[in-house]
Amino acid sequence: MTCACGRHHGPSAGHGRPAPIGDQIALSGQLRCADAAQLMAVLTHLPDHVAASRAEAGCLHFDIAQTDDPLVWQVEELFTGDAALKAHKARTMASAWAAATAGIARDIHRIDAA
Repeated sequence: MTCACGRHHGPSAGHGRPAPIGDQIALSGQLRCADAAQLMAVLTHLPDHVAASRAEAGCLHFDIAQTDDPLVWQVEELFTGDAALKAHKARTMASAWAAATAGIARDIHRIDAA
């Protein structure tokens, strides 16, 4: 798809996050960029953020994909449990991703196993 930044990013990836079971914790929601500058921050820092997140012990699924609205990104994550989620949050807060995307609106919800 061609987005507001003028680039073609290809189709959004499938989300395919499994439902959490046992002690697993899922996160699901959206990042909502307000403008092209925020979009460019996501595009610049997303590859490193995704790679680092997927490499974490306890990360079972991690996907952030652009929706049909190029300023809105779908977030789907799955972790082995609370300790893995806390470690992910700690790493993320100390990352270039956190600094660059701090002003971007997020609507992300925790989903525990039924």
